[in-house]
Amino acid sequence: MGIVQPEVMNCSAPIDVLFLLDGSYSIGKGNFERSKYLAIKLCDALDTSPERARVGAIQFSSTPCLEFPLDAYFTKREIKDKLKKIAFKGGRTETGLALKYVLRKGFSGGRNSSIPQILIVLTDGRSQGNVAIPVKQLKERGITVFAVGINFPRWEELHALASEPSEWHLLFAEDVDDAANGLYTTLTGSAVCNATFPGCMANSYPCERKTLERTRKLVGNYFCWKGSKSNDAVQTSLCPFYNWRNNLITHPSRCYRTTCPDPCGSQPCQNGGTCIQEGLEGYHCICPVGFGGDNNCAPKLSLECSMDLLFLVDSSSTTTLEGFLRYKAFLKRFLQAIWSTESPGSVGIAQYSNDVKMAARVGEHQEVLGLMKAIDSMQFTGGNTLTGKALHYVIQHGFKSASFSADIPDDLPRVVILLTNSNAEDSVVEAAKYTRDQGIFLIGIGSELLRAELERITRNPKWTISYSTPQDLYNKITELQRKICSIGSQGCPSQPLDLVFALDSSASVGKRGFAQLKAFVSSLLLQFHINRDVTQIGLVVFGKRPHTLFGLDTHITSSSLYEAVNQAPFLGGSASVGSSLLHVYDALMTVQKGARPGVKKIVVLITSGAGVEDAIVPAQHLRNNDISLLVIGIEPVETKSLMRIVGSLNNLFRISSYKDLKDSADIIIERICDEAKRPVSPCRPNPCMNNGVCVSENGSYQCQCSGWKGPHCENKIQRGDTSQLQMHPAIIGAQRKRRGWRRFYRT
Repeated sequence: MGIVQPEVMNCSAPIDVLFLLDGSYSIGKGNFERSKYLAIKLCDALDTSPERARVGAIQFSSTPCLEFPLDAYFTKREIKDKLKKIAFKGGRTETGLALKYVLRKGFSGGRNSSIPQILIVLTDGRSQGNVAIPVKQLKERGITVFAVGINFPRWEELHALASEPSEWHLLFAEDVDDAANGLYTTLTGSAVCNATFPGCMANSYPCERKTLERTRKLVGNYFCWKGSKSNDAVQTSLCPFYNWRNNLITHPSRCYRTTCPDPCGSQPCQNGGTCIQEGLEGYHCICPVGFGGDNNCAPKLSLECSMDLLFLVDSSSTTTLEGFLRYKAFLKRFLQAIWSTESPGSVGIAQYSNDVKMAARVGEHQEVLGLMKAIDSMQFTGGNTLTGKALHYVIQHGFKSASFSADIPDDLPRVVILLTNSNAEDSVVEAAKYTRDQGIFLIGIGSELLRAELERITRNPKWTISYSTPQDLYNKITELQRKICSIGSQGCPSQPLDLVFALDSSASVGKRGFAQLKAFVSSLLLQFHINRDVTQIGLVVFGKRPHTLFGLDTHITSSSLYEAVNQAPFLGGSASVGSSLLHVYDALMTVQKGARPGVKKIVVLITSGAGVEDAIVPAQHLRNNDISLLVIGIEPVETKSLMRIVGSLNNLFRISSYKDLKDSADIIIERICDEAKRPVSPCRPNPCMNNGVCVSENGSYQCQCSGWKGPHCENKIQRGDTSQLQMHPAIIGAQRKRRGWRRFYRT
């Protein structure tokens, strides 16, 4: 249910409505404009016509003035235009005189006494005259009086103005839609307007009336001049001094408003769509780009990757019938959005609690209609949440029918998508490990409260989808499609990258820890496509001194890289991270050492946290030359020290132990790939040798040389060769910036 807006209300009855607008100085011009705006909004709740609702207006201050009678305008547009043009007059707040004017002149342009007469007074309740007698006479004539408070009104006077019961006839202009609803509610409640909408009802709820009271507080008594009776004496005395303060006062009350079923209350628009109400029952969705597959902003998606998918749905008692039905609805929406008979791959569906039931074996149905029928056939079973048992079952039996169609290959990646809202009651972690060992990927979907459980199952937050509210679950369709299609993707497949690993090989790491570092790096290397056009990888190990194992252009195959990493020696001794970063820049990130101009360069530093004190300046120098630095710190490590090196929390990874490195591999690769997409300059770091100056030209570059020649200033000009001795203007400034930061580390 929602409070109905004035645009969809329509009091279609013969009534005469007269607005009495306070135009005094106590209201002020700004609040007078607010009064006019409210009067315009109140007209939205009226069906104006010569036979039905008629509207007129009077402005009052020192004297009342008829702005327009009830028979002057009959359409909402004409009435609103006239209300907008009423000019603020200013003056005293003579509310009593205005009421007497209404008593004397009546409802000018109105009809006979059989037509209900409604007087709507918009004021701050700070009248400078008596209002009790004239308002009593108005009510005795059968005129219904609504009192609308403007700004911070004096509610005692408004209560005296309003008809009984006053809670039904008191409105506050602070919320115009609420005030319009209050008017409509009272009119329908008093049978003046008896055309209420089906399903709508008037309800009461606690509300507050706000006002300001100005109070004074004695500060103290101070000497003040009282004048003098003679020329040579001054008469003084103690005078009280006060501070004035505005105090916000709230008066508890009850408000009566009409509520109707809200078609947008269930948030029918998915994926960030905006719901626009149409009447009391209809709505339409304004969908963001990429959505609009149906009226509720379903994604315009396709799977776009070849996979065998098996959805495993929790049907246990803890998930509840409501949760189980929600997962069924999510499955239907997801498959309707992304699946078709042309989709590569196959789909299977199973449910579980104590036992597992296959609703559709993988590949049994290729058409969406067959999958929908399979989902509809699933019945809630209740029982225990034996997730581990269910995983074992679907791994052994769920994918056996992966090739009902001869057109679908039977060697596609296999993915189990677990939808659960319950903590497992058996050994699910071991079962999940068994699943991964069989080469099957796991994606977990559950509520935010189950995030920790899902991450234990998937072993990686990247493969976990959590939702905050039931409606939020349906907004995860695009995220699930993206995660499915990211499975099996190799490194940064289309992004050229020069990647250097710097491994801590000091005594603080130890031989065993260093062996685990090498194993971790080896596993990362397998995720990248190694060749001179895509990804080049170099490796530096360091203790007190750095040592290059291989440069960026040394190995062009994954197998040779893997062997070279395994041969990296343990150095021992103390660690100097600063020297290693300086070495990486000088010995690996230059053109003559295999680095490629215009290709993103990233250094991944893995450290125990020892010896980082000298690394701040070299790390900043890397960043100044567009070389990204990612730091992996093994606990216990001081985050503050590493933050001074890495510069951004996004590029810092804290790992609890060496053996847990492998669980962070996907996150680290994802971060590497994000950095690889950043724009680069072909002149940073400088590809020109021998103090040559790099000049960027249309995405490429040119080296301006002094005393040298060649594409990178690599060949010295021999005596007598004066063809290339010209000096580029930028050389002088560039040559002055090269050496100072290096000296400390080379001593």
